[in-house]
Amino acid sequence: MTSVVSSRPTRVRQLEKAGYRLCSRCIMDTSDPDIHFLDDGTCNHCNRYAERAESEIFHGDIAASQLASLVDEMKRNGRKRDYDCIIGVSGGVDSTMVAYHVRRLGLRPLALHLDNGWDSELAVNNIHTTLAALDIDLQTHVIDWEEFRDLQLSFLRASVPNCECPTDHAINAFLLKTAARTGIRYVLHGGNVATESIMPLAWSYYNQDLRHLRAIHRRFGSRKLKTLPQISFAGFVSAILLRGVRYIPILNYLDYNKHEAKGVIQNELGWRDYGGKHFESIYTRFFQSYILPRKFGFDKRRAHLSTLVCSGEMSRDEALEEMKAEPYAAADLERDLQYVPKKLGITSGEFEEIMSASPRKYSDYPSNRFLYHDLRTLKAWFKRIATARKSSE
Repeated sequence: MTSVVSSRPTRVRQLEKAGYRLCSRCIMDTSDPDIHFLDDGTCNHCNRYAERAESEIFHGDIAASQLASLVDEMKRNGRKRDYDCIIGVSGGVDSTMVAYHVRRLGLRPLALHLDNGWDSELAVNNIHTTLAALDIDLQTHVIDWEEFRDLQLSFLRASVPNCECPTDHAINAFLLKTAARTGIRYVLHGGNVATESIMPLAWSYYNQDLRHLRAIHRRFGSRKLKTLPQISFAGFVSAILLRGVRYIPILNYLDYNKHEAKGVIQNELGWRDYGGKHFESIYTRFFQSYILPRKFGFDKRRAHLSTLVCSGEMSRDEALEEMKAEPYAAADLERDLQYVPKKLGITSGEFEEIMSASPRKYSDYPSNRFLYHDLRTLKAWFKRIATARKSSE
């Protein structure tokens, strides 16, 4: 596998030679094919961040009041149940901070974890250590490995950059279906504007789209998906509208700073750092840090760091400097280059064929993009018009 490291140039470097441009505020660049720039040199991503931060992040007395109201509501609805709410846990910073704050607010959460076969030992230790310290019950759903391996290989062979869809879809389906089944109406998650709101659609398509997931698996897979949690658009709507399940980004109600959060959970819960964003998963670490930049020409660190620049957690110069560092230590890369293909059950030659195949777009395969993107855009457009009319009255 060493030849893959030494002989194949990254598409990142290739793309930077042709019409390259970098945002003047964040560090997003033309490795996103859909990026566009305003007259002042800023990009659509950091301007969209500003819009979302204004409407979705709450501060001061408003945040305290709305959070208190949410907590009271959850406690009232959970009075006759064992749990007030559901939280997803991965061993990462965001989900651990959700667990930490939920307990500080006096709630009784049920923690859910999806085991897809790629958890690092450190992530598993973090989950058990922190939940034990917080006295939170845990339920784990283990996907059949051969089934999940077949699905992951399907996405790799489809040559699309959204190969985390199988895991992300299964996590959301597991959370929502458990909520609907148990009657627990509140799912609290670690998704937040301050640390992870920038991510181009071309880099990471909607993981909720079951039609897209099944279309790729039908074409490139061979096993039936028996143990993978799945939820359709209709199932998602049913859970939210008919069963009244609420999906709450609780960190948006808190003064959330990722660097400070790490200090809190390390000192108070015994949590241990695992490296980069989402690196609690071995597959995610390898996919984001090796496959995406070398095959598709983009580095997700650029979006993650741009979000932190926009939130004021780090400077633009600090982010640019961090991008100069290799995402992998050489020894770790060599180890994962051996481990990941072997765990997937493919030879080094088959892996090189996957890496050499021409990149495809999510739109090359069937999807429900209209339901997940176009309708969302239309809803946002109507909301802006309504807001503009109200302010002019």
